[in-house]
Amino acid sequence: MAHYKVVDSKREQFQRYLGKSGVLDTLTKVLVALYEEPEKPNSALDFLKHHLEAATPDNPEIELLHLELTEMKEKSGPEKSEAIVEENKT
Repeated sequence: MAHYKVVDSKREQFQRYLGKSGVLDTLTKVLVALYEEPEKPNSALDFLKHHLEAATPDNPEIELLHLELTEMKEKSGPEKSEAIVEENKT
């Protein structure tokens, strides 16, 4: 009998963890979106992967790197970017 209580306790802890981290809400939203799709996709797994990636909040460091990259592209212009790409190939 004690074994079942340990398993139930671990299960409850895991469910709380999933709830606090937002996993349950995100999965529910993606599954509801799939359910509400008028034309079901050929691959439900690809649909889930795509929508989970879109639902994932960006890492602040990644966002800063995207901004830095955009600024550098604007400063250098397309000709300079092409020259840098060619230079780095060798």
